Amino acid sequence: MSLLSEERKQYILEQLDGGGKVRVVQLAKQLQVSNETIRRDLGVLDEEKRLRRVYGGAVKVQYETGEPPYQQRQVLQHEAKQRIGRCAASLIQDGNTIYMDTGTTIHELARALKGRKRITVITNSLTVACLLRDSVSQGLFSGRIIILGGEISPEQQSVSGHLGLDMLSHFYVDKAFISVGGVSILTGISDYDMNDSVISRAVTSRAKEVIVLADYSKMGIQAFCHIGPMEKIDVVVCDQSYPPSWGQELELKGITWIVASE
Repeated sequence: MSLLSEERKQYILEQLDGGGKVRVVQLAKQLQVSNETIRRDLGVLDEEKRLRRVYGGAVKVQYETGEPPYQQRQVLQHEAKQRIGRCAASLIQDGNTIYMDTGTTIHELARALKGRKRITVITNSLTVACLLRDSVSQGLFSGRIIILGGEISPEQQSVSGHLGLDMLSHFYVDKAFISVGGVSILTGISDYDMNDSVISRAVTSRAKEVIVLADYSKMGIQAFCHIGPMEKIDVVVCDQSYPPSWGQELELKGITWIVASE
């Protein structure tokens, strides 16, 4: 099994997602490369915070409790997020009622929302609400924007808490767009912020269709706060295809995987 660097890294992450730990010697044998090649791959994945190096191998990154501030996250995987945002915007139809959460990928979706009529957007993101307000003022689309109430988080640029949950309970939406910190075929979708995760978890029960936006760096990651199992998801929009070993489970769970093209 001779694979290119990116293919090897995908294979390593798949093995981690299934077993939680990998060893250099075993990977080198399976992939028919040198131990040093595997160590380099693990080093790159560790720098990208997609696994954690340990003696003799690596372990799965899970129960992570923190992530970079909002402003820093905006520049991470920026091109991939733009593609995902544009692709996700194409799923919105005239007259839809939609929910947008707080992630930086959702910000790119809001930026790409143009040419639609009679859209209702519910959000707990301050940045998304401001961006959509400007788009409506400029005539880029028509509709109304509803922002949930609650406590403002300057770090996450969001609003959360019991007031937001109570307000959300009065609505149903056609499509809920959720940006997550991790997607695991075994444990589902997760994120880093507890308050925002509570809102995201609640909205999955208020939506006809749940659409997860995540670049490939989130695949196989289990973040600190559980949002829901994979069964809660209808669509995943990603910049790459799913890990090969996920195909059967995605089909069984009825999840559509959309690759955001250039």
